[in-house]
Amino acid sequence: MSGPGGPDGRRAAILAIDTATTRVVVAVGSPRGEPLGLSTWTAGHRHGEHLLPSIGRVLGEANLRRSRLRGVIVGTGPGAFTGLRVGLATAKALAHGLHVPIAGVSTAAALIEAAAAGDGVAARRVVLLLPAGPSDRVFVRLGLPPRLLPAGTEPELDSADALVAVDLDGRAPADAVAAGERARERLGHELLRLGAARLAAGADDLATLVPEYVTLPRGVSAPAPAGGGVEWSRGPR
Repeated sequence: MSGPGGPDGRRAAILAIDTATTRVVVAVGSPRGEPLGLSTWTAGHRHGEHLLPSIGRVLGEANLRRSRLRGVIVGTGPGAFTGLRVGLATAKALAHGLHVPIAGVSTAAALIEAAAAGDGVAARRVVLLLPAGPSDRVFVRLGLPPRLLPAGTEPELDSADALVAVDLDGRAPADAVAAGERARERLGHELLRLGAARLAAGADDLATLVPEYVTLPRGVSAPAPAGGGVEWSRGPR
């Protein structure tokens, strides 16, 4: 990846996109991950309508052309099917069209790092809760695979753990929801930081980069795992 000035001496940048939650994040930063511009808005389940215009607006406000981009970062979830598909498809199209590398970053890991940095707790102590359909939830600790929490069950917490909930108003304690909102405010910064490191270490393969779905649309099902646990849908679809 090129240095901060780009191959022709002009400013280079990287772009980060996340559509894993109900709030879309678009951020642009230096190749080292230093933030230069950010946009976020509540999309609900209509992620695709404003994504490309927002990317153009963020680049314009940072006085950057798309030709200055040296890499694309995309949040890979866990998240719902439609939002993740929109984000991945857009990020892949941009990376392919601009001939720049792409890197997938776990949205959950970025949210955990954001919560740790914002609230001054160790990242390993952050327990993240995300929705999985109308009643179930997803439980995530840094460095461990996501786990499904069926409706009516609660995560096992130690006294030093910090619970952070995103998109779970009314389905998680109020202080955890508030912590989730604070984490989302820093999500763009963490995507840039983690993504810059990923791009520097080696980009993902454009064809095989896939998201982590926690809910699939009607008629699409993941194969049942042999052990009877949760099977995350990671196959290209």
